[in-house]
Amino acid sequence: MEDEKIVALYWQRSEDAIRETAKKYEAYLTKIARNILSDPEDCGECVNDTYLAAWNSMPEHRPGVLSTYLGKITRQISIDRFRKRNSAKRRGSEYALSLDELEDTFADGETPEQALDAKLLDAAIDGFVRSLPEEARRVFIGRYYFFDSVKTVAGYCGISEAKAKSILYRARLKLREHLEKEGFIL
Repeated sequence: MEDEKIVALYWQRSEDAIRETAKKYEAYLTKIARNILSDPEDCGECVNDTYLAAWNSMPEHRPGVLSTYLGKITRQISIDRFRKRNSAKRRGSEYALSLDELEDTFADGETPEQALDAKLLDAAIDGFVRSLPEEARRVFIGRYYFFDSVKTVAGYCGISEAKAKSILYRARLKLREHLEKEGFIL
């Protein structure tokens, strides 16, 4: 079913909206949750919470791209659950690994979670990502937004794992340089 029809079902408050959303996007949303949580039970709960959040927010919002809208909800719900369950210690998920990689970019004592929440930093990072060449942008977003493994990112970008690691390393160095030029003390 087309996204516009699914959104219309939400606006009509039809339970078919959730059924059609699950049919079309469950695998995509589960992948996002799995990359952050690494626990199938938690992933399923986050995906179900996504459907509820979409149901509750749809009357006020009419998303232009349903997959992006749902993916953003799933990502935030999964990150919140990850933080809640792992506030004392991070587990070995792709989310934790990608945050560990970014830690060297930010100031000592400041976690990536705290830094990324700041609006000015968010805008600076967004500007940096937009300035990257397409291949580097896809690799960077795949790793640090979708939290895909380096191997997975390399696969869908059609490059070797070594090249993906190299691109990410150079991008992190450039990000640090970009943030310093923008006035952030790292």
